Amino acid sequence: MCGRFVTPDEMALEREFRRVALPFTYRQTFNCAPTTQVPALRRGANAIEWSLLRWGLIPFFAHGEVPKYSTINARIETIETAASWRHPWKRAQRCLLPALGFYEWHLDERGHKQPFYIHLADQEVLGFAGLWDRSVPARGDAVESCTIITLPANALMAQIHNSRQRMPAILRREDQEAWLMGTLDDARAALAPYPAEQMVAYPVSTRVNSPRNDGPDLIAPLVRTS
Repeated sequence: MCGRFVTPDEMALEREFRRVALPFTYRQTFNCAPTTQVPALRRGANAIEWSLLRWGLIPFFAHGEVPKYSTINARIETIETAASWRHPWKRAQRCLLPALGFYEWHLDERGHKQPFYIHLADQEVLGFAGLWDRSVPARGDAVESCTIITLPANALMAQIHNSRQRMPAILRREDQEAWLMGTLDDARAALAPYPAEQMVAYPVSTRVNSPRNDGPDLIAPLVRTS
């Protein structure tokens, strides 16, 4: 699964996705949590465009009401069948959520959870594969929201996220266009575990456990004291 990640700053977004102009300003966070508005790329009327989406998908049929169940992650095994995912999947409402890296928790033999920070060795900004939807409440404005797709873990992530052995679907650069603009078959083929040898992971402070904490110190390697 993926429950916390680091968003890039505006300069990093512009370097990585220079062909798509950034139409808004936003604050980078080193501890992005569910319900946050996150930058996302998605298919527009004529081209790929930026948008700000609420992390935690509110399905169209919920009429703007936040579901009682978690919708921050969508399992790859059910994106075509589960009630919350099949509508955006069939309508090609796919998005890419940029991140510098993300956090997962390792369960040790004592039952303690140790957070790890994971990022890519081969590129500065990664892109999570996501789905988005638009839900209209009885009163008020429509809500646009998103979820991150997860899949079975690769060898590295299976060791870290050992309680569930899942990982977010990270798109290779060469697959981003197909994910956003391609057919359903193209998009399905883009979903695969990122190669473990191209990922870097290390333990970090448990300060990341609280979404109230923020700042670059959260991704600093943990210094163990004897």
